Amino acid sequence: MNNTRFATAIHIMTLLSKFPKDWITSDWLAGSINVNPVIVRKEIGVLKKAGLIISRKGKEGGSQLAKNASEISISEIYSAVKNSDVLGKKNNDPNPACPVGKNINTHLGQLFTETDLLVCQFLGDKTLKEFTEHFD
Repeated sequence: MNNTRFATAIHIMTLLSKFPKDWITSDWLAGSINVNPVIVRKEIGVLKKAGLIISRKGKEGGSQLAKNASEISISEIYSAVKNSDVLGKKNNDPNPACPVGKNINTHLGQLFTETDLLVCQFLGDKTLKEFTEHFD
């Protein structure tokens, strides 16, 4: 995952965890992250679809966590926004006449799957509440 989606999502979730009773607007979240509110709204949609947050529209609108921060693992957040393997992408068309090229993607696929599983296991042991406690 060579982008900022996870960083943006964990930032959103941490802010919502810090202010659990407030309806936090995408504009306010974007101000903290220092990104365009459209980016925040996109990630809110993804996190909402994953069942991690709830939102409401209107003058009193905003977002909140869908459940207590102690019930949300960092791995749930990661899985919601993950769009590529931890190690990146495989080469599209390695040379099939090469002894390595003809089998590289099969073996990389296994390596990528195992690595992603380890990351999810590692993050699964950490809750959003624990992560949020790092911030005053």
